Amino acid sequence: MANLLLHCGSRAVDRAALACVATPAATQSWQPIPHLELVETVESALTTNGLRLVNQAHGMTHDNARYFGLMEITNGESVNPEYVRVLGLRNSHDMRLTAGMVAGSQVMVCDNLAFSGEIQISRKHTVNILRDLPGMVRQAIDRLLGAWHRQDRQILQYKDAQLSDKDAHDLIVRSMDAGAFCAKRIPAILGEWREPKHQAFAPRNVWSWFNAVTENLKDNLPMLPRRTQALHSVCDQYVGVS
Repeated sequence: MANLLLHCGSRAVDRAALACVATPAATQSWQPIPHLELVETVESALTTNGLRLVNQAHGMTHDNARYFGLMEITNGESVNPEYVRVLGLRNSHDMRLTAGMVAGSQVMVCDNLAFSGEIQISRKHTVNILRDLPGMVRQAIDRLLGAWHRQDRQILQYKDAQLSDKDAHDLIVRSMDAGAFCAKRIPAILGEWREPKHQAFAPRNVWSWFNAVTENLKDNLPMLPRRTQALHSVCDQYVGVS
């Protein structure tokens, strides 16, 4: 079982704590939803589609206004020994974040998280969110299986693509330009690429490079979907993923 980690940006809480959070009163233009309702909406859609939730982690900011969650899910296939499939959830009671869900993966050897942009929903907390959200979640879950198979092919191509130091340095600049990280992270990323903490990333290929970057993006979970989507875009272009 994966060790789902929320990393920085929120404190870990158990599921029962979500039910204890009071939801602010709605206004004419703003309709907040309970954190637990988002979780239960996603769980219901998973069950309807024959998917199984095998692990989960929940976190909130200290004022309970923002929620972040991770769900490890499976469709009954054999478990990949290297990474697991996850959904990332978010919600807010402070008018700063939309309610949303994004699909991704977590590498088991290092707990690196990465999210793709293929399957995601984002819904502002406006009138009719309670009506619209379940349908949006169901449609996104319907598309998951195809996205997972694409992800498997994508990672295989990353592993097959050999990478010289020169090209690794070039990818760092291109990824920074794409918004995956800022310049101050470059020394740490280079250090991880040159001397990886984990033997699994010793091969000089795009997969090892990708994990050298995500190893250094664990400190801001709210920003991680956008950053790793940008990272995927750069790597996909390099290896020729359509």
